[in-house]
Amino acid sequence: MPAAFQALTKRIKVKRRKWKQFCTTIREWKMVAKALVSRDHPILAHIIPTRRCNLACTYCNEYDDFSDPIPTDVICERLDRLADLGTAIVTISGGEPLMHPELEVVIARIRQRGMLTGLISNGYLMSRKRIQSLNAAGLEHLQISIDNVEPDDVSKKSLKVLDKKLGYLAELADFKVNINSVLGSGVQDPYDALLIGRRAVELGFTCTVGIIHDGAGALKPLAEREKEIFYQLTDLGKKGYPQVNQYFQENLVKGKPNGWRCRAGARYLYICEDGLVHYCSQQRGYPGIPLEQYGVEDIRREYLTEKPCAPHCTISCVHQASMADFWRAPQNLEAFADLPSRPVKTGSKRPPMEDLLQLE
Repeated sequence: MPAAFQALTKRIKVKRRKWKQFCTTIREWKMVAKALVSRDHPILAHIIPTRRCNLACTYCNEYDDFSDPIPTDVICERLDRLADLGTAIVTISGGEPLMHPELEVVIARIRQRGMLTGLISNGYLMSRKRIQSLNAAGLEHLQISIDNVEPDDVSKKSLKVLDKKLGYLAELADFKVNINSVLGSGVQDPYDALLIGRRAVELGFTCTVGIIHDGAGALKPLAEREKEIFYQLTDLGKKGYPQVNQYFQENLVKGKPNGWRCRAGARYLYICEDGLVHYCSQQRGYPGIPLEQYGVEDIRREYLTEKPCAPHCTISCVHQASMADFWRAPQNLEAFADLPSRPVKTGSKRPPMEDLLQLE
């Protein structure tokens, strides 16, 4: 094939990719406008198609190595319910969602119902063929978490193992890719996070950094060296990523609480593998209501409910989903006091409330 033709083909592919990502950005701005106009619908929902994961990172409490994937028809029923509630974005998480045998069917259903699609993955199972199938299904956002440069006893999500996969994504992905690293996870060298961020930007991806949370989703203080690296990563991320939760992160780095109105259970929903609605991945059990029973009255109640775990919360997706409503509707309901008496399924994780109330 002549070199000139190859170059032309490559330019066409790049322009097509940029056009698709531009269309995604337009849809995102429409989502923001809708969120500002109406507060009776979720902005972001996480669903879990499988709890199984191919890795076993020591700091993670969101996986197992034995459970079966949720049947696709069951997931699609949940997606239809989320669409009926007016949900803007659905992010697929796990476990490792790439282990679900019909993940692309799930992604396509999200798009068919008019919602934005996101995927959080460890990236291990990403291949050229899989990227192309994700393109065809209509995926719009991918986040891969990378914890270190070399795998260690804490995490196998290393740049050394995943760099080839990142190259495939830079070449083929029509969707937006963000690389997230964490600080405070126990990884041997926190400087690895900065190297990971630089590699992400070099490949044309955005990069973010998160502060690790404990089992209740609350802050683990950073050491001085980790703080320095955090600020360098924040500056690096500004080159290509809107730092919508920078205010939260900076306060948490300094060990300060955040004064904000958490809209979990309203603007943000976490749907576990059992189909129950929870505040977030670290507060499984609250409110613990089946999604098929969840309605506008539940959204309005949780919108006005103050969460005792909020001041030191590190769950950035909840911060972002709540941002459209910082300026309105003070919360005057006590958490969990006004919940309907509906049974919570056995196996739902319900952290001790006394742990939450003692965070300050």
